[in-house]
Amino acid sequence: MKVFRAILIGILIWVLGVSIFMASYYLPFMEDLDQQANIVLAISIVPLVWLGMFLYYKKGDKTHGYEVGEIMLLTSVVLDALITVPLTVIPAGGSHYSFFTSFDFWFIAFEFIIVAVLYWRIMVRPKLDYQG
Repeated sequence: MKVFRAILIGILIWVLGVSIFMASYYLPFMEDLDQQANIVLAISIVPLVWLGMFLYYKKGDKTHGYEVGEIMLLTSVVLDALITVPLTVIPAGGSHYSFFTSFDFWFIAFEFIIVAVLYWRIMVRPKLDYQG
């Protein structure tokens, strides 16, 4: 497994995800903008993780998608803990505890791993089975 590559792609996914999350506040279509941003992120995480997995497996690595997804997700979680929470959540009256125990956080984290595993099963595993 190429851990450094997975971390770099995890950073890319985090940057794009935070950008989409923040941009969603400028196009209000719901009264609860926080819930709106979480819905937009939950929808956008699917293509973001799919793209990240595509970039990771482009060089022909065979590591299981769960392991790759886990490294990418943990990278995003660390960046959330170090940057997102102190700069956006705490000034709004939240805390690390409220951020990391919210349903939205865990739903998106679960979705992240599911997409990573699905990518591996659909796009990588068949090639491994074909090779024997």
